[in-house]
Amino acid sequence: MDIKKQMRSVIQWEHPKEYQLFFKFTDQGDELKNASKLILQPGQGCIFTYEGKVEGVFEEEGLYDLATGNKPFLTTMRKFMNAFESEHKTGIWFYRKADMVNIRWGTRIPITYNDPVYAFPVKLRAYGNYSLRISRPENFFRNILAGQQDYFVDELQEVFLSRITQPISNYLANAKFSYAEIDANMENVAGEVKNKTISVFEELGFQLLDFRIEGNSFDQETNDRINEISDVQAEVHSANIAGVDFAELQKLKAMRDMAKNEGAAGAGMGMFAGMQMGNTMGQPASEEKTEPAQPDVRSKLKELKALFEDDLISEEEFRAKKQQLLEQL
Repeated sequence: MDIKKQMRSVIQWEHPKEYQLFFKFTDQGDELKNASKLILQPGQGCIFTYEGKVEGVFEEEGLYDLATGNKPFLTTMRKFMNAFESEHKTGIWFYRKADMVNIRWGTRIPITYNDPVYAFPVKLRAYGNYSLRISRPENFFRNILAGQQDYFVDELQEVFLSRITQPISNYLANAKFSYAEIDANMENVAGEVKNKTISVFEELGFQLLDFRIEGNSFDQETNDRINEISDVQAEVHSANIAGVDFAELQKLKAMRDMAKNEGAAGAGMGMFAGMQMGNTMGQPASEEKTEPAQPDVRSKLKELKALFEDDLISEEEFRAKKQQLLEQL
């Protein structure tokens, strides 16, 4: 038993670590003298236990007296020879009262919900930051800390992340935000998640001050599936502008690919494709001359040129259709 330790009468949290929420004072062992003084710096609080019970929660900065009934010299002299310890056991846990800001978070696994536009499940990840402060230290001390000597923010993050995934999933399922609408509604999602997790933090003894979503990303499978759909939609749009049936365009594209891969046989297929294109596009010139000029001929000419440059139609087909369009002017 170290008599000098029992004689020290000033107790304080001298070097708090970054993101440290709780710290047990152990420099003097478990025995404190009757006249010990507790000093709390700004932004600090303290929980004082005596013989296994919480006897006080100190929340205001300043100087406090701790009376324990433990006489240091008497206790040490009586029990020194038998290596006993005093039955007057005390514990002091400091905690951080100051706000903890910009704590990073990110979903550990993707959040899955059904996209209302594409009608299949999509997987979304999100990340951001939040801020909090300890509001009920005794509640957290009893239910979570349970006598640990130290507790850091990263331990709280595990508790937090395990509780926010389901609220986000439920909100996205009910809000029906499509793939293309997520970015524009991130602020709404963040506000809803904050409202749903406030009670979670309160139960733990914390006040959630702020919650932000900084970014999000969909998984590769979701991106690939939606990109395929977008490509088809773009082709349909281009075919409509050029005045070509989309189904016929797909046939021409397939036959053109075969022509490239099959040499001479492919050339015959190319001729057949040209015939099909002629049947699709060809109408008597006299009939077309009687039709009024169309306001989107320029757009059709551009799309027709794009089809020719992509090698989807032959030069003859391009010239024939171009002539038909020009005759509409």
